[in-house]
Amino acid sequence: MKLSQLLTAPNQLTLLRMMFVPFIVINLVAGHYRWALVLFVLAGFSDGLDGLLARTLKQQTVLGQYLDPIADKLLLSTMFMVLAILHKIAWKYTVLVFSRDISILCASAVLYAIAGLRDFRPSIFGKANTFAQVAAIFFVMLFQIKHTRWIWLTQTTFLHATVAFTVVSALHYVFLVGQRLHAANHAPAEVTKSARGSI
Repeated sequence: MKLSQLLTAPNQLTLLRMMFVPFIVINLVAGHYRWALVLFVLAGFSDGLDGLLARTLKQQTVLGQYLDPIADKLLLSTMFMVLAILHKIAWKYTVLVFSRDISILCASAVLYAIAGLRDFRPSIFGKANTFAQVAAIFFVMLFQIKHTRWIWLTQTTFLHATVAFTVVSALHYVFLVGQRLHAANHAPAEVTKSARGSI
């Protein structure tokens, strides 16, 4: 992998997003929820900006395809873990989020090892799940700053949405993996038949 991929503006922003994580955690543990929320918002802004820059500057790289979701998972999983430890959200949400991510990571590694499958782009349900997680974390932290009923209701709604989309996206992932495995297993046979027909 070329060093030039690491030095592109989108990948630099992704690395910056990863560097935000410990500072957000430090502020959460110290009870400085306002600063933690500001840093979380900046991290989210960098997530949208790096994708925009990659398309605009035509700097989409293989490294970026792997680095971006890793940064997202690191940020979100860490937030769920820390907020659960601080008793700001129930442990069941954190366990569910971690279980899905670890299962997908292990499945991806196995599929790459046995079938060489690399294309695991997020589905529409995966993107919806990420949005629900981001929104849930945002409103959980906002509720620590301003205790109002509408914020509590909103955080609860997005936590429930996280549960729903976690389950749906996991099932959809299993379906997509089955399709890709089927396609990978039948591709050589189809190529062979096509080649024979052209002789």
